Amino acid sequence: MKDKIINFFNDVVKEMKKVTWPTKEELKESTNIVIVVCLLLAAFTYAIDMTISQIFKGIF
Repeated sequence: MKDKIINFFNDVVKEMKKVTWPTKEELKESTNIVIVVCLLLAAFTYAIDMTISQIFKGIF
């Protein structure tokens, strides 16, 4: 059991060395994209919600 645990952590270390981490600029760019997309989705959801609310107010 102990050997399996040690092998697992050795494999984790090997795999982590293969990871290519983003640069600071790439990270900033990706973060900005995520924020913009979230804001657009929030605005779209708000617009749809308000439209549906107005439709229901007209019906009832």
